[in-house]
Amino acid sequence: MTAAIVGWAHSPFGKLSGETVESLIVKVATEALADAGIEPRDVDEIVLGHFNAGFSAQDFTASLVLQASPDLRFKRALRVENACATGSAAVHQGIKAIEAKAARIVLAVGVEQMTTTPPAEIGKNLLKASYVRDEAEIEGGFAGVFGKIAGLYFQKYGDQSDALALIAAKNHKNGVGNPFAQMRKDLGYDFCRNESEKNPYVAGPLKRTDCSLVSDGAAAVVLADVETALKLGKAVAFRAAEHVQDFLPMAKRDILRFEGCALGWQRALANSGLALDDLSFVETHDCFTIAELIEYEAMGLTPEGEGARAIKEGWTQKDGKLPVNPSGGLKAKGHPIGATGVSMHALTAMQLTGTARDIQVKNAVIGGIFNMGGAAVANYVSILERIK
Repeated sequence: MTAAIVGWAHSPFGKLSGETVESLIVKVATEALADAGIEPRDVDEIVLGHFNAGFSAQDFTASLVLQASPDLRFKRALRVENACATGSAAVHQGIKAIEAKAARIVLAVGVEQMTTTPPAEIGKNLLKASYVRDEAEIEGGFAGVFGKIAGLYFQKYGDQSDALALIAAKNHKNGVGNPFAQMRKDLGYDFCRNESEKNPYVAGPLKRTDCSLVSDGAAAVVLADVETALKLGKAVAFRAAEHVQDFLPMAKRDILRFEGCALGWQRALANSGLALDDLSFVETHDCFTIAELIEYEAMGLTPEGEGARAIKEGWTQKDGKLPVNPSGGLKAKGHPIGATGVSMHALTAMQLTGTARDIQVKNAVIGGIFNMGGAAVANYVSILERIK
C-alpha cells in the first residue's frame, strides 16, 4: 500500500441549475480538503478529471481547481481524460505521483456538466468516445453501441431481458438511500421489465430503464502517502490500483468478452493477495444494464454467458454474497462523465468508514471498484481497505 484516501466530497448528481463546471469543482475541492483536515497549502499536486468533449465552452480546466483557495496557486495541476473512466484516471494518476514520491498529498477532482447541452449534441459528444471512423454513425449514440452489444449477447446466450430488468430494479432500489443520487425512486421489476410509454425501447433490446442518466455533478478525494495518512483522522488504503487499456475499435475485439475488465480484475486481485470472495461489495460501471451483466462474468463472479445467474439468485443484491452497486450505480446515481470514477472512490471510502448512511453495506471491510471508458476500452480496477 503506497497511497490512501484521507478525505472526500460529493455533490448531488442530476440537473444542477445555477451551477457551472467551475462552481462544482470549487465546492467539492474545498469540502474534500476540509474533510481530510488538510490545508490547501499542503497539497503537492492537483489532478482534474474532466471529459468535456464539447459539453462545456470552457476547456483547459485544470487551473479552475485553484479557484478553491489562493493557497493552491502555483501548485502542479493537470487535467486527464479517459472517456467515462476519466474520474478513475484522475485518482490513479494521483496514486502514481505518490508512488513515485513526487507528491505526498494529491487532490483529485472529477466533474462534468452535461444537462445544459441540447439532447442531440449530448449523443454526438458521447460518441466521440467511440472509434469515430467506424462507429460514429451507429444509431442511438452510445445507447446504440450497447444496444448492439446486448443484441449480440442475446443471440449467443438467449434473451436476457429478465436479468437486465432485475439489475435495473436492484440499482434503483439501492439508489433510494443515496442522498447524492439523481433518481431516488424504487421503480420495481415490473416497470423495468415491460415496455411502456414511460419506458420505451431505446436501442436494440435496451429500454430507458437500462440506460444511465445524463447528469451534472462533481466529486473529490484527497490522497496521501500511507505514512501521512496514518497521522490523519481516517485512511482508506489502496490494496490495488490497476489500469488496462484495450483497442478502441470494437471490430478488433470480441465485444461480448470485456477482456480488459477481466484482466484488470485478475491483476488487482493477484496484487492485493485477495480473492473475489474477500470483497464486501463492488461498485461497478453500469452505464447500461448489459454492461453490469457482462462485468459479473469479467470479474469472475460467473462463467461467460452465465451472468444472469448472479442477479437471478440474488448474489448481487445489497444483502447478497457480493453486493454490487449499493450506491444505485450509474443507473440511479447518474453518470456525469468526469465525476463518475471519483464518485465511486468517494462512496467506497464512505462504505469502509461506516459513513454511507442508508446505502451502508453491513460489515464492509474491503471494497472493489470497476470504472470503464468506452465499451471496455479504458478499464480501471481499485481495491480499497480501511487502515485507520
